[in-house]
Amino acid sequence: MTPDRFRQLGFLLKDVSRRYTRRFEERAQRFALTLPQCRVLILLQGNEGVCQKRLAELAELDPMTLVRILDRMEADGWVRRSFDPADRRAHTVWLTAAAATVLEQIWQLIGETRSEMLQGLSAEERAQLVALLERVHANLNALPPLPGESGDAGIGGKAARSER
Repeated sequence: MTPDRFRQLGFLLKDVSRRYTRRFEERAQRFALTLPQCRVLILLQGNEGVCQKRLAELAELDPMTLVRILDRMEADGWVRRSFDPADRRAHTVWLTAAAATVLEQIWQLIGETRSEMLQGLSAEERAQLVALLERVHANLNALPPLPGESGDAGIGGKAARSER
């Protein structure tokens, strides 16, 4: 990778993610599904009985946003909420039998989108791509937070503007 192309790596990763997400969302519209609904259902598939607060953290959603999503999915019959036996103020979230069909559709959409995205790559190249991204992901997860940094104090953020 030439130095100029390497400098653009972060932008390339963001653009690939954005385009992949947009393509998935276009497909999900066929089933009147939103990306947050799909994310919550996939997370629940591997974490049934999780408390609502933890599910919001896993989905990286504001708790109130998650409540609205769960309200709709409960009305559609895809999830049910129960009081947490360890804390009667909290709720646990469970998939229903009706969610199985929706999850099959979501996995199908994921597969179709992934196939398009990786078109032209050999099986070996696909495996290498995933392995390299997993290593980069692990590197980022292992980094400690920067001292004195907050989510809105980045370049052009609130802190930068207040110094002008």
